[in-house]
Amino acid sequence: MIKEWEQEWDIKLNITIMTKLEELTALLVDEINNFKNGVDKLEKINGYLKDTKIKMDLTNYKSMIEKHEQKMTSHIKAIERFESHFENKIKQAKIYPNWAVVIFIVSILFGVVSVCYVFMK
Repeated sequence: MIKEWEQEWDIKLNITIMTKLEELTALLVDEINNFKNGVDKLEKINGYLKDTKIKMDLTNYKSMIEKHEQKMTSHIKAIERFESHFENKIKQAKIYPNWAVVIFIVSILFGVVSVCYVFMK
């Protein structure tokens, strides 16, 4: 009787194991099919992405860059005008006024003439 019971138990166990294996196999096949469908969708999306060209609207940036360039040009011109004005001022600048230089030269000549007159006498 124990042997019969063990055989029955083995049969039931084998049937249960086979049933579970069939269920797992069905689940695996279902998951594989879902995975394959997902891969197919991704391949389609990848194909669309390769064919899609993205065009950027740069008109706003171009106008901003042109305005900036105009401002920079005006600043550069202002700097150049200041620089040339400054150079002209430096060229015109004199350490001593003309009248002071003339008086200095005249006083030196007068001094030299005076010294010569004193030694000549």
